[in-house]
Amino acid sequence: MWLLQLPPKLSTPFLNGHAHGSNLLTKPNSGVARPQWAPPCSVPQIKAMKTMQGKVVCSSSDKTVAVEVVRVAVHPKYKRRFRKKKKYQAHDPDNQFKVGDIVQLQKTRPISKTKTFLALPAPQRRSNETSQREEIFIDFESFESFGSESQS
Repeated sequence: MWLLQLPPKLSTPFLNGHAHGSNLLTKPNSGVARPQWAPPCSVPQIKAMKTMQGKVVCSSSDKTVAVEVVRVAVHPKYKRRFRKKKKYQAHDPDNQFKVGDIVQLQKTRPISKTKTFLALPAPQRRSNETSQREEIFIDFESFESFGSESQS
């Protein structure tokens, strides 16, 4: 106990908790006006919206779907790429998604203990089927006449 007690001339306001507002380096009643503290300017924070895309693996719960997200990771030692799968619970307010649907998960406020994502329909991908459907018309008769003209 004797270590915590200070002599009266060495007492400090920090022990009593009175030093937060007073500045010990200046006189307390000096006539110089000090500038008031101003909060930093309010710059809007940029929060990146976290979105992921995955496949619905379970839709048996009401207004909830289980979505499996697959991502590719690199092994730290062997440098080989491998797939990592993780299941997320997502909110489906209209029960519109079925097993096998591709959905996009958008981060939202916590809806329950395990649900912090909202399931949205994924944007349609451009597929190669459209380019394969377009037929290129080649007139073989024009090539035959072109080949015969070059030989003569």
